[in-house]
Amino acid sequence: MYIYNVTINIDDAVHEEWLTWIESHILEVLNTGKFTSAKFTQVLIEEEMGGKTYSIQYTTETKEDLERYYQENAESLRLKSIKKFGDKMLTFRTELKLIREFYPTAVSN
Repeated sequence: MYIYNVTINIDDAVHEEWLTWIESHILEVLNTGKFTSAKFTQVLIEEEMGGKTYSIQYTTETKEDLERYYQENAESLRLKSIKKFGDKMLTFRTELKLIREFYPTAVSN
């Protein structure tokens, strides 16, 4: 499993508008058919630059699906967000490969 993580810092001046917009954007990314789910989280560390920071983690089963997203969809979706929010939004992206998940086990007394 692979995770395509997008971290976004959004300027306070457009924060409320962005929060409304980002939900439809996440659905648009999911509707490309390359991802199986997405988690939308707020980063709780305050940035020196101000604004609020969020992370969206898109999950995909294969590296090939992620590569197809880059080739077929990523540029047009990025351009939409840049056109709408310009320099009020700073983003960076990270690719992660899931090695193993751990869960708590029952402890017997």
